[in-house]
Amino acid sequence: MAQNAEEIGQYPFKADDELLLDANVWFFLYGPHSPNDSRVAVYSRALANILAAKSRIYIDVLIISEFVNRYARLKHSLLIRRSGVPKDFKSFRNMPEFKSVAVDIAADTRRVLANCTCIDSGFATLDLNSLVNDYSGGDSDFNDLILVDLCKAKALKFVTHDGDFRDKGVTILTANKKLLA
Repeated sequence: MAQNAEEIGQYPFKADDELLLDANVWFFLYGPHSPNDSRVAVYSRALANILAAKSRIYIDVLIISEFVNRYARLKHSLLIRRSGVPKDFKSFRNMPEFKSVAVDIAADTRRVLANCTCIDSGFATLDLNSLVNDYSGGDSDFNDLILVDLCKAKALKFVTHDGDFRDKGVTILTANKKLLA
């Protein structure tokens, strides 16, 4: 299957573009990250261009879930170094200290949602047997397969930095050099 990836920094966004931004892109935009991470600037410029062009941005519950869960686990891993924070994530989630983390995550999730139109992945109409068969090959994340199916079904361009989307048959906008090669 031919790769259809374009460099996001060079892409001329248009009002009729319909985009699905992956959780990793939202994480670069609104999640905790290293101040020197060049991907933050690339995807921030891209979002500014998307918004200026009035392109449509869609989001699915899988993406929100991945964003929230990854954010919570990263904050937990950073806080483990403090005394009294358990290594077990679920134990941490039940501590009073988690409340402020949850407030931060909720605020950043609202920032994500402010730019998006919700879309349904069509779970009831997915060919689950096909997805499970594809997953059994061992080279795909199950949620990724659902997102690919969503992009195909709705003719969405997929904005991601995840190298796992190589050769999946969807148009990808990215700064990931491995996807562009």
